[in-house]
Amino acid sequence: MILEYLLARARLFFKSDEGASAIEYAIVVAMVAVVVVVFVTPVGNKVLAIFNSVLTSLGGTAQVRPTP
Repeated sequence: MILEYLLARARLFFKSDEGASAIEYAIVVAMVAVVVVVFVTPVGNKVLAIFNSVLTSLGGTAQVRPTP
């Protein structure tokens, strides 16, 4: 009884198209994440340079970017 149920569920799973949609969404999310990382890193460096410029103008010492 349980084995028949599991086989029926497995057949339904393999016939379903919902898994393909989930994979497509995962690929889109991964691509968006890559784009965000590629474009945010240079912006972060520019923001750090601007803050360091303001900080040194006020008489402070420039901060360095933390290393991971």
